[in-house]
Amino acid sequence: MIRRVLLALLGLLLLLVAALFSVPRLLDWESWRPQLAELASGRLGRPVRLDGPITLVLLPQPRVEARNVSIGPAGDGLSIAARSMRLRLDLGALLAGRLEPREIALVGGDIALPWPPVALPGFRVPPWIGPLEAELEDCRLRLGGLQAEAVNARLVTGGPVQAVVAEGNLAWRGYAARVAVQLGRAGFDGVAPLDLTLSGAGSTLSARGMLAPEGGFEGRVEASGSDLAALMPVPGGAWRATGRLTAAADLIAADGLNIEIGGQAARGAATLRLAPDTRLDIALAAGRLDLDAWVAALRGARGYALPAAVPVSIDLSAEATGFAGLPLRRLRGAFFLEGERLSLSDVSALLPGETEIEVAGATAGPRMELALRFKGRTIRDTLAALGLPLAGTDPSRLREAEGRFKLTLEGAEAVVSDLAASIDGARLTGNGVWRQGGARPALGLGLAIDRLDLNGVLPRLPDAAGLNARLAGLDLNLRLAADKVVWRDLTADRAAFDAALENGRATLRRLALRSGEMDVAASGAVQLGAPPRLSDANLELSGAGAALLPLLPAEWSGLAPLLAQPLTLRLAANGVPEALALRAEGDLGALRAEAGGTLDTVQRRGSGTLTLRHPGAPRLLAPLLGEAVAWLGPGSFSAILGLAGQGRTVTAEHLDLVAGGFRGRGQVALALDGPRPRLTGRFAAETLPLPELTLRGTEPLRLDRLGALDAELALEAARIEALGRPVLEQAAGTLRLAEGSLRLEGLQARLGGGTLKGALTVDGAVAPPRLGLEATLADAIITGPLLDLPLDLSAGRAEGQVRLAASGHSMAALLATLDGEATVALRDGMLLGFDLPALQAAAGITDLRPAEAAMRRALAGGATAFERLEGVLRLAEGRAVLDGTRLLTEGAGEAVASGGIELGRGALDLRIGARPVAEAPEIGLRLTGPAGAPQRLPELAAFLRWRAEH
Repeated sequence: MIRRVLLALLGLLLLLVAALFSVPRLLDWESWRPQLAELASGRLGRPVRLDGPITLVLLPQPRVEARNVSIGPAGDGLSIAARSMRLRLDLGALLAGRLEPREIALVGGDIALPWPPVALPGFRVPPWIGPLEAELEDCRLRLGGLQAEAVNARLVTGGPVQAVVAEGNLAWRGYAARVAVQLGRAGFDGVAPLDLTLSGAGSTLSARGMLAPEGGFEGRVEASGSDLAALMPVPGGAWRATGRLTAAADLIAADGLNIEIGGQAARGAATLRLAPDTRLDIALAAGRLDLDAWVAALRGARGYALPAAVPVSIDLSAEATGFAGLPLRRLRGAFFLEGERLSLSDVSALLPGETEIEVAGATAGPRMELALRFKGRTIRDTLAALGLPLAGTDPSRLREAEGRFKLTLEGAEAVVSDLAASIDGARLTGNGVWRQGGARPALGLGLAIDRLDLNGVLPRLPDAAGLNARLAGLDLNLRLAADKVVWRDLTADRAAFDAALENGRATLRRLALRSGEMDVAASGAVQLGAPPRLSDANLELSGAGAALLPLLPAEWSGLAPLLAQPLTLRLAANGVPEALALRAEGDLGALRAEAGGTLDTVQRRGSGTLTLRHPGAPRLLAPLLGEAVAWLGPGSFSAILGLAGQGRTVTAEHLDLVAGGFRGRGQVALALDGPRPRLTGRFAAETLPLPELTLRGTEPLRLDRLGALDAELALEAARIEALGRPVLEQAAGTLRLAEGSLRLEGLQARLGGGTLKGALTVDGAVAPPRLGLEATLADAIITGPLLDLPLDLSAGRAEGQVRLAASGHSMAALLATLDGEATVALRDGMLLGFDLPALQAAAGITDLRPAEAAMRRALAGGATAFERLEGVLRLAEGRAVLDGTRLLTEGAGEAVASGGIELGRGALDLRIGARPVAEAPEIGLRLTGPAGAPQRLPELAAFLRWRAEH
């Protein structure tokens, strides 16, 4: 029985519970809608409208749930729309017939807070004592332009003297954040304490202060975190900040901030403006700042915690910083970020070398466009800090500079445009581009300059291996144009340079300039590597040859007369350094030159041929040797050389030379590794014409030129001519030239069928130069007049010796200082100038008048055959004195000569005496005056007196 009762009670209990669960849901609660809306409005302090169905649940706790709830504004602009609202009711009050809520929950709400708000919102606290809890579940919060998702929060109110506490979570731009607010009860003045804690994205912000009755807040703020870059466009790293915080309806400001970001201390302020438009302003001042990190943060400012709709303005200043390894001072600047657009304004800094730079610009999508200005007085220090190689340049160059240009950055590309600058007074314009992406970085430059002075600005280049290593990893496209170019003593106009470097291949598309009256053009390509390969390299010169003089060594200035003619030159080169093929051809006036060969630049050796041709040798050489070169005689000039070189030695393995009447060939070598060039080898001439010597010429002989060259040559000449007549045949000797001293040693030659041996010394290294001559002649046959003088030899067999010495700068000086001795012996010859047999015959005439006339005729001219002529000629200070000179004839007696010859003046003072009659006085002939036309003074008085007496 008891069991049945218990089962019945249990069934009733279950039925009651089921009824409590199901019956309230089946009842119509529409009649309660106004009462519930009024109850919610009273609790929330603002109008509430219930548009959806209403249900009541008694278990496990009594609650009322309404769908489609709208909470309207109450003069403060706050509006809420929710999917549903739940009211948890007090069970005791409900059984007593009262609706008394203990908890209000909004589910799926959309909460909109207008900014600036009309008034700060707040929940009304019930006047009676009792707790109230309010919850937000899966709500969205919109605060002006800011929006938070997945808001889940809980608001708890206690009694009249207890604080209002709100805690919850939300999601902001993908970051989870937690908020905790504690609002104390207001005092008699209406001021309430407020504590706020916000944490998320690895950072925490705490604010503590007072909330004014009208809604304003004033207090202190402390913030810190592991990465500030998650919140705003600043460098990443741990950070902390403390300062004063104030808030109003349209403005939240933090000032007096002491900030530390990534271990760098700074001072600053931050302001979040909410009206009329939302904007965040940050001011930051630091002693040192990592500008590279700030630029990277600003350029990549997408995805930080603040929404893109919130513009951010950052005002930076730092006394010391750096960018891309370049130290900067006095950095000032403003950066404005709106959406994905970054603007820079009033950015200025001081670069090394005291160069001032100003920057302004903005981004356009992924591209950043900047306008830059710079001005400096020691720009070389700035360039050195940028990494440009300035070693070996003139410290007085690259001083003052100023200019402006536009810089566009997009991805891995940097473009410089509208460049207008002035460097050391030279105006420069142009454009450039730098691309970092791809296999190799690429640089393109197009520059125009009015005056390009290269003196003192060209750095020392690295060796070939170092230069190849630097250029192999770079692509380059370079175009330069200059109105005027100055380098050393060269001045050029209208210069243009167009070159490229791509994939290790350097191409000179065009180099053109005009120097004086010379046009220069060059082109070609070289494949960099090991080894480099040169292809299609060409150099062309056309114009006046004198334009080349500034490029030649000073000691080549003697070529100036030859170069004063039109010049055309074409050079071509191909191959690798071990086998470089060279070709050259050109014209200098009527001189034609052709050359070709191969060069091994690694072993420093090469070989080739050189051919020079000119239709007129005297005309070609006259500008170098003067008009006296006419002694070469008419004829062309040609030189054909087979050349070979090793190191600093060049060898002409065969040399064929023709110049007018000169013909010769040989083999010579020129070594350039000593203090002076040294010429060695052998040379044989078929015909060697000699110049006509002006014995009393006063022109300097320029013997000092002998010091420019050392030489040792074995010389041969089949025929040596003077004035078209043979002088020497089968001549041979050794020419040695060292330190300005010339010696012609071992000289042997055939002269008139006889043998000539001797040596010649010229010492041009002393002042005045000294000349020495020693010679021996044997069995020479005279076949004609020797000197074309009134007293001359026209036939005979001669032998003799001569030893002479002289000093002076000209032929006249050498003759005036001539010292030495000459011994002459002639046999079976003929002497022109007087007739000794006729004189003897005239001396036998008894009649004085006819005898005198006949003797005068004999002494006035004619010829005398002699058996032997001997004598010694002694020379001292340019005067030759006859010593014991006797002429012996067959049947005509003998004659004795005495007196002297002034070689410097070419004057004679000679006396020839003969005794046609042994017992009679001597008959004399005195020759005085110029050697070419002496005055003849017969001395007949003593003989005629003797004849008259007998």
